Amino acid sequence: MRFTINCLVPMTQPLRFTIVQSDISWEAPELNFRHYEALLAQEVTQYPLQVVLLPELFATGFSMNTALAEPMKGPTVDWMRSMARQHRCILSGSVMIREDDRIYNRFIWMQPDGLCHTYDKRHLFAYAGEDAHYTAGDRRVIVQVMGWKICLQICYDLRFPVWSRNVPGPSQYDVLVYIASWPARRALAWNTLLPARAIENQAFVIGVNRTGPDGNEIAYAGDSAVYGPDGSPMWQVGGSEQIHSIVLDGAMLQAFRDQFPFLRDADSFSLL
Repeated sequence: MRFTINCLVPMTQPLRFTIVQSDISWEAPELNFRHYEALLAQEVTQYPLQVVLLPELFATGFSMNTALAEPMKGPTVDWMRSMARQHRCILSGSVMIREDDRIYNRFIWMQPDGLCHTYDKRHLFAYAGEDAHYTAGDRRVIVQVMGWKICLQICYDLRFPVWSRNVPGPSQYDVLVYIASWPARRALAWNTLLPARAIENQAFVIGVNRTGPDGNEIAYAGDSAVYGPDGSPMWQVGGSEQIHSIVLDGAMLQAFRDQFPFLRDADSFSLL
């Protein structure tokens, strides 16, 4: 298993996450940009220096139309950089990116200073033909902010626990984030696997899903949620469009891990 980790110091203070559960205009980036701008203006300006999470392929919807793919210096990443700077936040979500004649479903973690980290979706949803249009990533990415270590994942990755397995040591993370376009017809799996990932990894888990129908008449139920390291729900929402902020407490997480050091007993493994 290949890792990219940016971590220097331990958690020192609580961290605020803003979850944007939104409808997505089908294959219409400019319409979506204006919509997110209006949503963020209501919430983010009140609390700078936070992490804002948008859904999977937030600019286009979960489309196989790779003619919409952009380079990393394209308009969607430029828009993310501008918004992160304007709101003094970390803005994140996945984008259809073209690079070296390949297409990636790429998680962009955009910092207010204009620098970004990226994670390419590892598990492509063959049932919908994603594997025929996109290239799978080959590394797991853990980013750092204010001492917090955050593992970035996308949608279908949720079904594969080995890929999100928390490992004590330098690669141990504190928050596991899934941004998604998870259909309503499989909501039971979404609502079951998110708390399961929290329990088995002793980490906060945040699931950010879209709502509304897409251009293929697939319905999305939302069900965005935050779970504590014991799997207990901290916040859940149904299918309405909503923006919500939550503050996570690192001291609580560490106290829970100290009281129940289950990760120390986990089986060692390697993923080739």
